Amino acid sequence: MIMNKGGFKQVLASLLCILGGILVGFIVLLLLATFTDSISISEAIKGISIVLRGPFASGKNAMFQLGNMLFNATPLIFTGLSVAIAFKTGLFNIGAPGQYLMGAMAALLVSLSIPSTVLHPAIIWILALLAGAIMGAIWGCIPGFFKAVLNVNEVIVCIMTNWIAANVVSWVFNGSKFINYAETKINFIVKTETNNIATPTLGMDTLFSGGSVKSYIDISIFIAIAVAIFLYIVMNRTVFGYELKACGFNKNASKYAGMNERRNIILSMAIAGALAATGAALWCLNGHQDFKWDTYQTLPADGFNGIVAALLASNNPIGVIFSSIFLKYLNVGGSNLAANTSFNEYVSQLIIAMIVYFSGFASYITNIIANRKKKIIEEDRG
Repeated sequence: MIMNKGGFKQVLASLLCILGGILVGFIVLLLLATFTDSISISEAIKGISIVLRGPFASGKNAMFQLGNMLFNATPLIFTGLSVAIAFKTGLFNIGAPGQYLMGAMAALLVSLSIPSTVLHPAIIWILALLAGAIMGAIWGCIPGFFKAVLNVNEVIVCIMTNWIAANVVSWVFNGSKFINYAETKINFIVKTETNNIATPTLGMDTLFSGGSVKSYIDISIFIAIAVAIFLYIVMNRTVFGYELKACGFNKNASKYAGMNERRNIILSMAIAGALAATGAALWCLNGHQDFKWDTYQTLPADGFNGIVAALLASNNPIGVIFSSIFLKYLNVGGSNLAANTSFNEYVSQLIIAMIVYFSGFASYITNIIANRKKKIIEEDRG
């Protein structure tokens, strides 16, 4: 039966977490309406409806917002996969923001430094994407090495490498020729389209358009989905994936069984770093995006939100696709909420925060479901 499947229990637990977060968010809206003279109860009901409808609450701009939502979900899918793969190996990759920044930096340097008159834009695009992934893998190896060789907690090293990456990126681009002075956006790097570098859209930007305004969607969303499916197969159908998971369950037992636990830890963090960096590279290589170069003051939100996406998906690579899109769906709903009601967009962030809080109980809920099923079976046998 489908209810006996582990995947079904995880999906059910995640759905309960989502419903719990939405319910608490709705209660907060009702409380705000109750204690605020300018907000009515009916507006609170309208507010939660707008959040839940996401881009579809924007009327004629629905397709435009939907396209942008899918594009913005791409880097989140990659950072979610980054965190999920590390979790499978028993590691907490909180270093995704730093890996994201290093990947973005490498991709931009390559895509903007090589003139498209010297090499074909498609070749430059591929080189830039590879450069970003490799730089992320190298940056991910640092906490992996410290964990595997020196047994230093990876969380501490990841936090340190995050801020080192932020300062390295700021130092590299500070005063460089890549800063977008032309548009008076001195905190941003010029778009890659200035060098004729842009990820192919295959006409999807026109399909997901709002009148004459095209969305930013490109083929990167399909790349993200393909990578997630590939990782699912690797982790569940290959010896390499089995070794990574075995190391996560008990690295001493995996060593006793003849596996190289140090190599697996370093490789896991390298793969995690490459994934987070690839998401950043694809975002920058869209051709229309501004990358904020002075990152020493803040870290990219998608790096941390990848933790949310992974937890909500129970670290399942396929599940990360849906959890990431859902989180961006709520973000769009929050933006529409601020535009159409007296509430601000941070209410949607509150709902997401509550979903994150409830996602911590996902494993607990899964165990309750399993124990309940086991009890029913024992009663039937008795």
